[in-house]
Amino acid sequence: MALKCGIVGLPNVGKSTLFNSMSNAKAQAANYPFCTIEPNVGMISVPDKRLEELSRLVNPAQIVPATVEIVDIAGLVRGASKGEGLGNKFLSHISETDAIIHVIRCFEDENISHVDGSINPVRDKETIETELMLKDLETVTNRLEKLIKRATTGKDKEAIKAVELLKKYKEVLEQGKPARTVTLDNEEDIKLAKTFQLLTNKPVLYVCNVDAASVKDGNEYTQMLAEAIKDENAEMLIIDAATEAELAEFEDYEDKKMFLDELGLDEPVLNRLIRKAYELLGLKTYFTAGPKEVKAWTFKDGMTAPQCAGIIHSDFERGFIRAEVIKYDDFIKYGSEQACREAGKIHIEGKDYVVQDGDIMHFRFNV
Repeated sequence: MALKCGIVGLPNVGKSTLFNSMSNAKAQAANYPFCTIEPNVGMISVPDKRLEELSRLVNPAQIVPATVEIVDIAGLVRGASKGEGLGNKFLSHISETDAIIHVIRCFEDENISHVDGSINPVRDKETIETELMLKDLETVTNRLEKLIKRATTGKDKEAIKAVELLKKYKEVLEQGKPARTVTLDNEEDIKLAKTFQLLTNKPVLYVCNVDAASVKDGNEYTQMLAEAIKDENAEMLIIDAATEAELAEFEDYEDKKMFLDELGLDEPVLNRLIRKAYELLGLKTYFTAGPKEVKAWTFKDGMTAPQCAGIIHSDFERGFIRAEVIKYDDFIKYGSEQACREAGKIHIEGKDYVVQDGDIMHFRFNV
């Protein structure tokens, strides 16, 4: 799945620190704007306890987790839509991503400067979103100008449909609302909307970067942001990027566990963030399990068995015969493929089967 999540935010909010924690690639992190100019890209393993449990039962030679691509994009400033700072570069990099992780500073630290001189997460969120909405408004207006002539003849049905939808987006954008607040009723409109490539139509996760004391319950700044986004189709996660960066440096499992216990956490918050990024992209996981390898395969929600087979190899999809499916809970209960077979827990599925998250798949094909 060639899908990627972009980490965005104002300068000095902790984007690169967060990226460094998530990835083996080390982005430069420093206390001045535009430290990150070209986007840093990392392939991140998705933490999944199901993979660990399957591996414990199968004892394979190799374990392969699912991955998600994360891009650390340069900090944006006010006026980016008109080319201020690294505006044009920033916006083009965002347009190449499929979902957005918006990092917002929710901590005080006199040693780390703020580009606007004070801490205000709602203002910071609106600064970024305003620039994205202005760019979207420009995109929508330009597209409308090109399509209205074709639509007014009354013969081009596709142009008429596009104009109707673009006008909806123009209306909400002019009200200062992101494109994602437009509710679409049918699959045809959803597909058409994707062709517009609007920046504020991308799914977004707001990440509040807080100090260590505020990780569990948040603080006044996270409460301000939660109130500001309550009507948006978006989620919010609280994290201390500095602590997560420290945790990422631990190589010894027991040392890491001891540190987590001190923090009152059962796992790094970063694990939740990576899983959220995966979900944000509309991704799910199926597994293959055997003595050579237990592997997590990434697929888009709604894909059929032949399409999922094609993720392994195009021949699997081309010559698809059937899929043998074991539900994850059944595999854990009975302990092996053979035991599931004896218990009648292997389901034979055809071309129309929609693969479910956690399915353990064995594809039969002939080419």
